Amino acid sequence: MSKSFSRFIFLFLAGVFLSVSSQVCLADGITPTADETVPTAEELANATYTGTEEGPVTLVDGRWEGEPYVEGGASRPSAGLVEDFYLAGDLDGDGRDEAVVTLWQSSGGSGTFNYVAVVGRKNGEIMNLGTAAMGDRIQIRNGLIDSGMIIFDVVQQGEGDAACCPTQLATRTWTLESGQLKEGEAMITGRLSLATLAGTEWVLTHFKRNEAMEKGAEITLAFTADRISGKSACNRYSAGVEQGEAPGELKIGLAMGTRMACPGELMDLESKYLDVLSRVTGFSFLAGKLLLNWENDGEQSAMVFAPI
Repeated sequence: MSKSFSRFIFLFLAGVFLSVSSQVCLADGITPTADETVPTAEELANATYTGTEEGPVTLVDGRWEGEPYVEGGASRPSAGLVEDFYLAGDLDGDGRDEAVVTLWQSSGGSGTFNYVAVVGRKNGEIMNLGTAAMGDRIQIRNGLIDSGMIIFDVVQQGEGDAACCPTQLATRTWTLESGQLKEGEAMITGRLSLATLAGTEWVLTHFKRNEAMEKGAEITLAFTADRISGKSACNRYSAGVEQGEAPGELKIGLAMGTRMACPGELMDLESKYLDVLSRVTGFSFLAGKLLLNWENDGEQSAMVFAPI
C-alpha cells in the first residue's frame, strides 16, 4: 500500500477498532459538534445496515444472525462488520466526514459476500447512507477516499477463476449520489502474481488470526522482484522468493541473516518466525493486510502483516 494512503485509511491492529476522537477539528479550526463527528468504532459495530438481507439488520458488537432456514436447523443467515478496515472522508459534499466500512454476509455455505457501506451522522442519529454489493470473497488490497470517491484496489474473480481463488486485479470506485452508493466502471489492472508484492513493506501483527505478536518485538517484511528481507525480531534476514505454479502461490528459499545476539525471548521469536516463513505456500489480502498462508503437519493458517 502506498504511504500516501495513510491519510485516509485506519487499519486497526490486534483485531480491534480505534475510536474516532470527538475532538477532531474541521479545516477552518472549529471543533465539530456531536452532530458533525464521524461515527465511532462502537457505533459502527452496533449500527443498522440495509442491503445485505431482504430487510435491515442491526449488528451487536459487529455481528448479526438471523433465524435458522429450517426450524431447529444449524444453517442460518449471518452478517457482520469486516474488522481492521475503516475509511473517513466527505462523500456527500456537506463538509462533514462520513465513515466507510465493509460488511460480510453468509447464507451458511462456502461463499462469503462482501459489501461496502457508508455511515454518517444525521440529526444526531447514526444512519447507513448507502450500501453496495462487491461480490463473493473479494480481497481488498488497499483503499482511500479522494474527491468524494471511494477507491478500492481489490483481487476479484476473473474469467476462469474458481470462487475460492480470485486472481484478477482491479480498481473499483463508488460515489454517494442522491442517497445511493453507485459504482463506477471497474478498471482491470492485471493478474495476481509475485510482482503484485514488489516494492511493498509490512510488519507482522499475528502469527495466526488469534495469535498476536508479542509487544515490544518487531518483525518486518519487504519484497523486491525476487527477494524478501526485513528484521526477524533480533537480526536482519533475506531470502529468495519465487512465484508458484498458480497465482498467489509462493516458494520462499532458505533465509540468511546476521548473527547478533539478543535476549532469549527475541531469539525464540526469531526462530519461530523463520520456521513459519519456510512453510509459507501462498499469499492473499484481507482488509488492506497481507496474509502469508502456511502449512505445518496438516495445520493450515496465515501470518498477518500490516502495511508500513
